[in-house]
Amino acid sequence: MGDRDGDLLILTSQEVLSLLNGCEKELINIVSRAYQTHEQGKSSLPHSTFLRFPDDPRNRIIALPAYLGSDFEIAGVKWIASFPENLKNGLERASGALILSSPLTGRPQALLEGSVVSAKRSAASAVLAAQTLQGRRRAELIGIVGCGLISLETVRFLLVGCPETRSLVIHDIDGSRAQLFKAKCHSLSAEIEVEIAPTFEAVLSRCSLVLFATTAIRPYVTDLSGCPPGSTILHISLRDLSPEALILCDNVVDDIDHVCRAQTSLHLAEQLVGNREFIRGTLAAVMRGAVLPKNNNESITVFSPFGLGVLDIAVGKLVMDLANAQGRGTVIKTFSPASLAE
Repeated sequence: MGDRDGDLLILTSQEVLSLLNGCEKELINIVSRAYQTHEQGKSSLPHSTFLRFPDDPRNRIIALPAYLGSDFEIAGVKWIASFPENLKNGLERASGALILSSPLTGRPQALLEGSVVSAKRSAASAVLAAQTLQGRRRAELIGIVGCGLISLETVRFLLVGCPETRSLVIHDIDGSRAQLFKAKCHSLSAEIEVEIAPTFEAVLSRCSLVLFATTAIRPYVTDLSGCPPGSTILHISLRDLSPEALILCDNVVDDIDHVCRAQTSLHLAEQLVGNREFIRGTLAAVMRGAVLPKNNNESITVFSPFGLGVLDIAVGKLVMDLANAQGRGTVIKTFSPASLAE
């Protein structure tokens, strides 16, 4: 569609899924490029806005506006809801929409179902961090705390981006969800071994690469001393680790200013110590060698990504371009504003 004046491309979740099928390597590369473009200052990224509801701390809807320049040249906003109680009613926890706009005219170009893009960019970011932060260490045994969609997508991306993955140790506070997750992992790869652990502590003690992707709203992991030396923790859900535990780790984030807000574990750690010196730097800075290696190879590295809107619009642009090239989706003609002078 490009900048075809006034046209709006609409893509459903199934259409987005179909267009991104088998694109794991490309998505990891796009997320890497998006991080680097943002690190270079070729972006605009206002703080995300959290819409919360009175007397309902678990549910929220977040607006993430962003512009990404360089070879992306796209603007947009993701409107993403997280309603954990939906799961009890047979509904997906997350739902949302992604609007992409032309940075030349400001007019909307595409409306995409947003939860698929969100899940895949989160998984690509986690695997990129695993590739970057583990160095020469490779983890055949991977731990997972929280057996939801983000974790499942991360497994899908790990099988491509970290092909040494052989076994998973998983835990969820809901045992039936863990059992279902195990079956879904086997549908991704018949060769992968999956063991259900009774506690998150059992996952931490056995695995040198651990993913946290839960719906926790306050920290509950207070001690990481049981982790194998040199472990890497992908702290995707941001609120699992206590600030006391976090400040003892080697901390890498996606954006320091963004992640130290909204009562994330890092925000709580900043409030505890009064500074942000416990954060080594950003993943993009580590990738380009702009920050020094961690001082102690035995220390635990924690990657805490706030989840930047630039990733959503970068992946969304790929989806839009693929859809236009393949003639997919529904195009609404003349979606441009009417002239009030007529």
